[in-house]
Amino acid sequence: MYEKPEILAPAGSMESVYAAVRCGADAVYIGGSRFSARANAVNFSDRELAEAVDYCHLHNVRIYRAVNTLVFDSELEDFLNAARLSAEAGVDAFIVQDVGAAKMLREALPDMRLNASTQMSIHTKEGALLAKECGFSRVVVSRELSLEQIREICTADIEVEAFVHGALCMSVSGQCYMSAMIGSRSADRGLCAQACRLPFSAVKGEDRCDLSLKDLSLIKHIDKLKEAGVRSLKIEGRMKRAEYVAAAVTACRAAADGREPDLDSLRAVFSRSGFTDGYLTGKIGAEMFGTRRKEDVVSAEAVFPELRELFRKETKAVKADFRAVIKKDKPALLEMRSDGVTVTVTGDAPQAALNKPTDLAAVENQLSKLGDTPYELGNVTAEIDEGVIIPASRLNALRREAVEEMDLARLTAKKKPQRFCDVDLNFFKKLNIKHKSIRVQVYSAEQLEGVPDFAEIVYVPLNELLKNAEKCLSAGVKTGIAMPRFVTDEKKLEEKLIKLKETGVSTMLCTNFAHIRLGKRLGFELHGGFGLNAANTMSMRSYKELGLTDVTASFELKLPQISSLGDELPYGIVAYGRLPLMLTRNCPVKQAVGGCKSCTGGLTDRTGRFFPVTCDGVSCEVLNSDRLVMSDKLNEVNCDFIQLMFTDEPPEEVRRITECYLERRKTDMQNMTRGLYYRGII
Repeated sequence: MYEKPEILAPAGSMESVYAAVRCGADAVYIGGSRFSARANAVNFSDRELAEAVDYCHLHNVRIYRAVNTLVFDSELEDFLNAARLSAEAGVDAFIVQDVGAAKMLREALPDMRLNASTQMSIHTKEGALLAKECGFSRVVVSRELSLEQIREICTADIEVEAFVHGALCMSVSGQCYMSAMIGSRSADRGLCAQACRLPFSAVKGEDRCDLSLKDLSLIKHIDKLKEAGVRSLKIEGRMKRAEYVAAAVTACRAAADGREPDLDSLRAVFSRSGFTDGYLTGKIGAEMFGTRRKEDVVSAEAVFPELRELFRKETKAVKADFRAVIKKDKPALLEMRSDGVTVTVTGDAPQAALNKPTDLAAVENQLSKLGDTPYELGNVTAEIDEGVIIPASRLNALRREAVEEMDLARLTAKKKPQRFCDVDLNFFKKLNIKHKSIRVQVYSAEQLEGVPDFAEIVYVPLNELLKNAEKCLSAGVKTGIAMPRFVTDEKKLEEKLIKLKETGVSTMLCTNFAHIRLGKRLGFELHGGFGLNAANTMSMRSYKELGLTDVTASFELKLPQISSLGDELPYGIVAYGRLPLMLTRNCPVKQAVGGCKSCTGGLTDRTGRFFPVTCDGVSCEVLNSDRLVMSDKLNEVNCDFIQLMFTDEPPEEVRRITECYLERRKTDMQNMTRGLYYRGII
């Protein structure tokens, strides 16, 4: 357990940096002009980023840069240049999502700390352990976890960062493709359009927002999180104004220091029908849902003036001791000591005093005027000859010069030396592959009857495979485990995998980062699913090193981007099915209708489109209203395999569609989409 966990504040502007630091944050995280998962925040230019770093470091506050988006091959060099500039400016860590980007940073900046973004969807101990093995110093865990799940991850001997306040996405972070599919604005690229805040109803004829959660607030549980071993308490909100940052940091600081937090001001400055702690406490249900109401907006205006006062004035971060030496016929000397650093400045020699000579009180009076600096006056000593005087203006000038020198000296001392190494970005382009093997993923064991024997692999959900092992293994096609995308009990999961391994199943589709380590340990042949968000060749290289046989490329890539990926690891695409738009822990249908018995099967948006929702008892997937169909377009993509994902299709439809892909002909299906393979994302 850490004596006092870090309060980590968001900042989308310099004003928010001031608010965070002056209200008691231990660390601040910001985004640059590119590669930030909050691309619509004001963010920081290179010059502003350097300014923010210096301001934080002068106040003994750490600063992290979020480079937590997926990176495309065409951007890899720009990404490295941006990282190098940030390292030169002195950032203390990078927050990273893309495994390829992380690999580049480890190679280019081997001494830099890397924090695994919540966009990596790490929510189990195995995931945290793999992150540690990949060189991460910290993991930002998913927001959908209970206290016990967080406690378990904290035993992985890696720093754990947990969100304690801010907006709560309906989807598990890193697994939301709704904004991209609906409007080409990718959440994994920092341009989420918050489609979940729009009307979606699980009840026919009712105007509801069944994908909009209240804001998260775990501030009253900070002691429990501290006891569990959480190292950093993170506040969400780089898109929000400085007054929000001030309120959130002040409340977290109070709670972490054992004082009563002011949650009323925090609720007033921003909330969606109040706050929720449902995931942490296990109270998952309808009470977690909320929207931004008119009264929520009105209440904010009343508290803004008071909150602005919290960060209007500079705060004192360190004590400064001074020693003045004022001798006849010698330059005046002022020595300043602070934060383990000593600087010395000199000025004009003193004059003979005509009236009142300079004494210790006069020196201390001028040195105490530290005003808009991070320094608080400590001890003052002086060696002063009798009968001499230094004008107050001269003492003030010496003080200002000493402070400037101290700033420079402390910043130099705090800037960690970085090694800059070359990174190999030369990739061999994959040769054009005409034949693409076909892999099938089914939702139920009954659909296996329709899987033709020319399929290379059929993936069956873990629990379906356990219940119907004999039937699945006699299907005449190599059978693999489609791993659950969210896991609440990793020990029980391991027991199930061992049991399946004993029946002869040896292939696993890894749908989460953690599955790679777990599957490798248990001896499975590992294939990577779309949930790993492989979007560049460096990611392919990284996944190969981690032990994957192949990987499914992100379906947010356009066909030319997929075709131009390097030949580091065999890869394929999702070529058919209802693409999952969200992975959720709180079922949007169940909470709306009052239970599973009244399930309506999905959600209807304001245009009348129906989005099916599937559940496995632990998590749910909100699926696209239209099916992705690429059977007649396979000549336009260069990859090793295609994956067909079936949900509610009967066995005969499974066979018919699979044969269409074998023959590369149209399916004649209504309500179909080409996904993002042609239109791409912004």
